[in-house]
Amino acid sequence: MSPLEIVTDRAHGGRWTSLRSGGREWLWRRDGVGREGVSPEDAFVDAGGLEECVPTVRGTPDHGDAWSRPWVREGEGVESVHCERFSLSRTIRYGSPVDYVLTADPGFRFVWAAHALLDLSQRAAVHLPEGASTRLYPDNGPWVEGSWPAPRGSRLDRFGPDDGTAVGAVVDSARCCVHDDVDRLGFSLEAEGQPLSIALWRNLGGFPAADPYRSTGVEPMLGRVFDLAEAGPGDAARVPPSGEVRWRLTLAPDCNCP
Repeated sequence: MSPLEIVTDRAHGGRWTSLRSGGREWLWRRDGVGREGVSPEDAFVDAGGLEECVPTVRGTPDHGDAWSRPWVREGEGVESVHCERFSLSRTIRYGSPVDYVLTADPGFRFVWAAHALLDLSQRAAVHLPEGASTRLYPDNGPWVEGSWPAPRGSRLDRFGPDDGTAVGAVVDSARCCVHDDVDRLGFSLEAEGQPLSIALWRNLGGFPAADPYRSTGVEPMLGRVFDLAEAGPGDAARVPPSGEVRWRLTLAPDCNCP
């Protein structure tokens, strides 16, 4: 099994534009949506791929403060973005995990998500630990709590055909595996002393209301909520006295299911 190859677009928000293993491209994308001309504080423009969402996913600013800013190269495999209250660097090397460092004032709270929109068939499934605590987010309304894979009766482990729904979920797990026919994509996350989870976005033609489309996301996350403003104790990452948080994201073209 060949290692995953990652391609990023530093000039336009640092978005991952390709995640490929062998002949399989995992990332879904939307072309011609005007992503090239955005600036900080602009409304989010969904171009697909994998977004680095930080310091929040939902809320203000929508999808965070990094997607609308240019990233810079600062060394071999090192790409960084500098925002008003924090800086984020990632190190991407072929065949290796992706290492992150966020620097900010001690006590700074944030949520980070590798917001990966995946190009999946209707037969795809996501594997997470059975019974894991899950927060289910309807497209409108507050989240409710349940257990994976069917919090409050809504089964989330299979994506299936378009049915006009759009829901998000945050699952208490640091790893998961996506199956799509014979293909596999594994995610795992490590960060000492920080809350870890896997977020899901299952939009089967239910969002946005005016012109809905299908998009399916699997998102390793520091934190346990989509919106930083809703984070309770233990729901967000926090910068320690050292002034930096380090974490590692491992992606693999095979996996041992949780």
